Amino acid sequence: MGAAFKKFCMQFCCCCCAGDEDDEDEKQPLVPVPQDPLEYFNREVQKRRDEETNLWSEPGDPSHSERADDRVLYSLLQARTKTRMGSTGYRRLSVDIEAMRDTRREVRDKWKTILENLGFMAEADSLLTVSAGASHDRMRNAPASRALLKTLHTETSVFNSKDPPPERYLFILDRLIYLDIADDFLAKAKRFYPPKDDSDEDVPGLAINLPLLLARVEAMNGAGEEDEEEDESGREDGNLSDRS
Repeated sequence: MGAAFKKFCMQFCCCCCAGDEDDEDEKQPLVPVPQDPLEYFNREVQKRRDEETNLWSEPGDPSHSERADDRVLYSLLQARTKTRMGSTGYRRLSVDIEAMRDTRREVRDKWKTILENLGFMAEADSLLTVSAGASHDRMRNAPASRALLKTLHTETSVFNSKDPPPERYLFILDRLIYLDIADDFLAKAKRFYPPKDDSDEDVPGLAINLPLLLARVEAMNGAGEEDEEEDESGREDGNLSDRS
């Protein structure tokens, strides 16, 4: 009787006559929604900001201009903000910016791989995050961290460039020393990323690309001014032709 009545309702009545169980199933969201959507979006925005901040080599530098690669990246970002979106110059600047960021992410991914191999799957991201408010005064083992950073730079291929490694990794090593896993981290780094021989192909580092990128930024700025002048002259010529 119940099944026949439900079938009758589904055929000849509105859908609200169907069983309560079906209504409850339909009301269940496919994707769980957080209790506070505003808190969720704020967390996502903060996550993106942390990711952007995490790309800089010098955490304590508010202008991001202490290191040569930071100066180049900062100049590229500033130049892109002054370039018309969608133009050829804008696309070229975006490619250069992403190339530099990919190089930094590659180094960070190596560190994350080692930490996860040591068992810190859930804590790897937090251990590798260095905020802009980081200070050398708050480090517990600054001399030991610097010595370990030098060893990683000379005896492994964790860093792609022959330039001095970014200062941000001093703070990360200070944490690893405090957690008593720095020696294990160094051993894993030597195993996973041994130093490259002279016979190996050299990976083009940031030091090789910096002069080229700086020259490109200057060229982009000059080209942008010329394009604006050409556009203005073109508009003036067009207005004159319309009047005639």
